[in-house]
Amino acid sequence: MPHNVSLISTIATGFGLALIFGFLASRMKVPPLVGYLLAGILIGPATPGFVADMDMAGQLSEIGVMLLMLGVGLHFSLADLLAVKRIAIPGAILQITVATALGMGTATLWGWSLGGALVFGLALSVASTVVLLKALEARNVLESVNGRIAVGWLVVEDLVMVLVLVLLPALAPMLGGAADPLAAAGQNVWLTLGLTLGKVATFIVLMLVVGRRVFPKVLWLVAKTGSRELFTLCVVATAVGVAYGSAKLFDVSFALGAFFAGMMMRESEFSHRAAEESLPLRDAFSVLFFVSVGMLFDPSVLVQEPLRVLVVVAIIMVGKTLAAMGLVLAFRYPLNSALTVSASLAQIGEFSFILAGLGVSLKLLTPEGHSLILAGALISIALNSLLFTAIEPAQNWIRSRSALARSLELRDDPLAELPMSVPQSVLTGQVVLVGYGRVGSRIAQALMDRNLPFVVAEENREVVEQLRAQNIPAVWGNASDPSVLIQAHVARAGMLVIATPDSFNVRKMVEIARTLNPAIEVVVRTHNEAEGRLLEQDEVGKVFIGEHELAQAMLGHVLFRMGHDLRRT
Repeated sequence: MPHNVSLISTIATGFGLALIFGFLASRMKVPPLVGYLLAGILIGPATPGFVADMDMAGQLSEIGVMLLMLGVGLHFSLADLLAVKRIAIPGAILQITVATALGMGTATLWGWSLGGALVFGLALSVASTVVLLKALEARNVLESVNGRIAVGWLVVEDLVMVLVLVLLPALAPMLGGAADPLAAAGQNVWLTLGLTLGKVATFIVLMLVVGRRVFPKVLWLVAKTGSRELFTLCVVATAVGVAYGSAKLFDVSFALGAFFAGMMMRESEFSHRAAEESLPLRDAFSVLFFVSVGMLFDPSVLVQEPLRVLVVVAIIMVGKTLAAMGLVLAFRYPLNSALTVSASLAQIGEFSFILAGLGVSLKLLTPEGHSLILAGALISIALNSLLFTAIEPAQNWIRSRSALARSLELRDDPLAELPMSVPQSVLTGQVVLVGYGRVGSRIAQALMDRNLPFVVAEENREVVEQLRAQNIPAVWGNASDPSVLIQAHVARAGMLVIATPDSFNVRKMVEIARTLNPAIEVVVRTHNEAEGRLLEQDEVGKVFIGEHELAQAMLGHVLFRMGHDLRRT
């Protein structure tokens, strides 16, 4: 047998136990990731028996984070990111500030030093990339407005943490910690900050200017070889290579580097294939991430400091949740958006571990603080899925019992009402277009080219503002809310076109529209065949399934070129 098989033993035991505990968790109606965490605890140094290689597991989990962020980037365009900048940037910064203040205040009450309290608070303020994306993907809301806000929020958090990780060693002596070699050499804090901002800006500009031109061409050249394995290798090598290079050259996190690599590859016509080819690897390595989190956890802290653990979990899952929810509502987004975004952020993960480890090495954070952060991460990750399950009941309960919540949703908002200047001719027999994404915007352009009247109903405030600036009638809100369709004058509309990928609320939208206008014609899109069949059975209207329509269009072109007419077949 080979003398060193630590990598093989770590992967074998990690995958094997994750499969067993994940299966048991699923049978008990608990998210499988809870089983993955338990598998990690079992092979970690805090429990008896076999102990996996901690360093190896940590590096494998980093690869999982890179591949997962690659997948997000492949589905998340630069336009999507910029569309939520008005809420993501200030929201993330304010939420980090609130959560850090809660953590620092608590640590100060416990008698910790200023530096330890600061590290503790910052570690509790930033969400886990893997957990957030897994939760959004599992509920098919990653590409929704709420999902885009959460991902944009996460990207801003990552950028803030990059700055924190670079500045903390320089600030450590001022905060009562050990002197970092660079700081001891007299490196100025402001110079460090300037260099960091310059590096991050250089990386982003390089990716936007060079990356979006180079990566699509590379994918095209490799795809021309016809080799599937080479194409998969190109996708993975690009993600890992850019992530590693960005960390080494620009001090950017692995996750952020891979995310931008994916966003640039999205410019290629092969982006969907790249996402599909990398999916098995993303799933496998994300499992190792949860296993590695479990390996870091020492269960004894639950016995030694149960009250402090509860306080930490409360800050993460209650304090952060309420802060994020309040901020989203303050930006005049609906309660559903506030609950979804806040639930997405109600956990901590990989950046928290890195920050806690750095705090201990700089003698700012005590080992007790490190253990409490890990305990908070493990428990919040395990319970995060329960928050998502509770979104709809919580929404109904809040609306029924809270006059404040109802007033927030019913308050005057200029974007929630059509301008008085919209002519009545546009509001009679018009098309009500729900969603202004990749599909909806093309439909709208075709209607404009033919001078056909239409009104857009869109959840993204920034998109509605842009449409209003172009004198296109648009109303902000979720079309499953009767007031939105009423404002779109659906009662006098000729047709309702639901172009949003949110199939969950389609039936409710159709029910409202037909209550207000029984004669209205409805058109719905979906990419899910099973969902399409159910919608057809419910007689919601004409259902277009993405793959079917693509095949039909291609067949029509083929038959036409071959001298046949599709309409006669």
